[in-house]
Amino acid sequence: MKALTLSLPAFVFAALSSTAFAADVVHNQETANSPFASSVVVPPGYTTYYISGSGPLVADASAPEGSVQRLGNTATQTTSTLEGLRQKMALLGVSFADVVQGRVYLAADPYNGGKMDYAGMNGAWMKVFGTAAQPNKPARATVQVANLVVPGALVEIELVAVKKVP
Repeated sequence: MKALTLSLPAFVFAALSSTAFAADVVHNQETANSPFASSVVVPPGYTTYYISGSGPLVADASAPEGSVQRLGNTATQTTSTLEGLRQKMALLGVSFADVVQGRVYLAADPYNGGKMDYAGMNGAWMKVFGTAAQPNKPARATVQVANLVVPGALVEIELVAVKKVP
C-alpha cells in the first residue's frame, strides 16, 4: 500500500478548501435601515432552492372575483404573498432565514393614487426580513409592472433560498 504525501502548498489548499464548506452565508448590510442586503455570499456546500413567483391570497372573499378589493392593497397583498411563500418553503424545509434573493413585482395600486406602493410593500416585507427574530435580509430587486397574471393582483414575489448540505 502506497502512502499518500502532500506537498505543503497542496496541504494548505486542501485545508483551506475544507473550511469553505463550514462557512456561513454572508448577508452584506451596509445600511441598517435598508429592507434588503446589498449582496449575499453563499459559500460552497449549500443546496439552492428556487421558489417560483407567488401572488396574494384572498383577503375579502365577499368582494368581486378578480378585483383588487378581493386581494387587498399592496401591503395586504405583500403580507399574504409572503405567508403563502412561507408555507411553500416549510414544505421544502427552508424558512425566511434561508432566503438569499428576492424579486418583487409591483403593479399600480388604486389605493395609492394609481401608483406602485413601494412603501406599503416594504412595510410588510420588513415584518419578515431584518427583524429581531429573523435578522437576515436577502438581496432584492423590485420592479414595477403594468399588470400581473392574476386579475386584481398588485404583488408577485419569487425567492431563492439556500440550506447547508448536511
